[in-house]
Amino acid sequence: MATTKTQATKVAVALETGAELTAKQISARYGVKNVRAVISQLRTEGYSIFLNKRVSSFDGETYMKYRLGAPLRSVVAAGTQALRVA
Repeated sequence: MATTKTQATKVAVALETGAELTAKQISARYGVKNVRAVISQLRTEGYSIFLNKRVSSFDGETYMKYRLGAPLRSVVAAGTQALRVA
């Protein structure tokens, strides 16, 4: 029995391997029509995904890339505190 991966899973695996991807790359590689929705879903699942501005050294154009990172200690502390209160 073959297992199929969802688009969100494919994007998560790519980000976990260290890839930095633009929205256009995510759409082209994984067939995602609504990139923001997939990224939002992954963030809800606990992935710490950042959107960083980059400047091309070739032509000076700016573009945005998604990457996986480590959350700040203050964010983790705030989340832990919110769970204690709830």
